[in-house]
Amino acid sequence: MTPETIALIRRQFAATRGMEAAFAAAFYARLFEIDPGLRPLFPHDLSDQGAKLMKTLSFAVAALDRPEALQPAVFALGQRHAAYGVTAEMAAPVGAALLDTLAVALGEGFTPEARDAWTSAYTALVGMMAEGLASAAIAAE
Repeated sequence: MTPETIALIRRQFAATRGMEAAFAAAFYARLFEIDPGLRPLFPHDLSDQGAKLMKTLSFAVAALDRPEALQPAVFALGQRHAAYGVTAEMAAPVGAALLDTLAVALGEGFTPEARDAWTSAYTALVGMMAEGLASAAIAAE
């Protein structure tokens, strides 16, 4: 990712400050619309889960230019999520929900360039997380 792409993502994410709870609620609502089969993986009350989502997104956005910090953290996230029954195939609906939520939250500010930047970042993060998922699966064998 280029410094310009990272800067764009950071500007976009900064625009969600102050609406963290609403953003997280909209994300999970959209996720469960896209794939209702994912709902059982989450607690009934999503408020704590939403706070975790926003904290994770905040860390990832802040560390996009520091792979030495980002990669081990996202790998470990994948390992933890394996225990919850998460699979690599679940990344597609999560990514779609994230992009849809950003589009609604940012409105006209979510340009095609911004969508491409977020897609690139999400794809990189999913790759790191998938390594953690695979590692957990191998360890469980």
